[in-house]
Amino acid sequence: MKPYVKRHKNDSVDAEAICEAVQRPNMRFVGIKSVAQQEILSLHRIRSLAVKNRTALVNQIRGLLAEYGIVFPKSIKQARRAIVLILSDESSEMSANFRVILEDERDELAHLDERIGKYEREIEALAKAEPQCRLLMTIPGVGPITATALLASVGDVRAFKNGRELSAWIGLVPNQHSTGGKAWLTGISKRGNGYLRTLLIHGARAALRVCENKLDRRSQWAVSVSERRGANRAVVALANRMARSAWAMLVKQEAYGASAAV
Repeated sequence: MKPYVKRHKNDSVDAEAICEAVQRPNMRFVGIKSVAQQEILSLHRIRSLAVKNRTALVNQIRGLLAEYGIVFPKSIKQARRAIVLILSDESSEMSANFRVILEDERDELAHLDERIGKYEREIEALAKAEPQCRLLMTIPGVGPITATALLASVGDVRAFKNGRELSAWIGLVPNQHSTGGKAWLTGISKRGNGYLRTLLIHGARAALRVCENKLDRRSQWAVSVSERRGANRAVVALANRMARSAWAMLVKQEAYGASAAV
């Protein structure tokens, strides 16, 4: 709207600019989310924050134990196992006060695990109850979390002309630069919904791991891209295809298959 503001900012000038902008045929508008969409996205935000807090807690535990020369692999599962083993070791040189601190950290980690599990069960129940989510979950690499986030974020998929528009909205298409008749492409734009983009890329990474054992066209294509350009580029390319497939499936109301995978 900024290009349509002619003078200093005030209510009347802003109103005039808005009236001018809405009359432009190529102007893009942000769809208004329903109450149901907002509730689903709120659940996702709460879960995402809990996951970040759990990661921060595990990193804190790793730092505290490193002071005692105790190092364990970087994973939540290994952190839980390490804490149990350390607290059960009576011959450890840790003081009683530090043991109390570590027990508090263990309890906090268990509490976060319980919260995250609760949120994920709620998301899974929502996905099972929604036909559109069940449709999206037929795409390899798309589970309840990605399906509900995609549906709640996008809303009416027909607001996008094609699958590429949806993929561009998520930020999964290359940046394009052109001048003087010359054009070149760089990395993905990373514009739009970063959370949704992250979920699709994580899902694509999981799907790529099993593509070598499949003979369908898209799996073989993903393996070919991975061999030629590297696994990371293949993951992003596969996430792009997943977004396009989601658009085609929601528009046509068809489960995942050859027509949606193209």
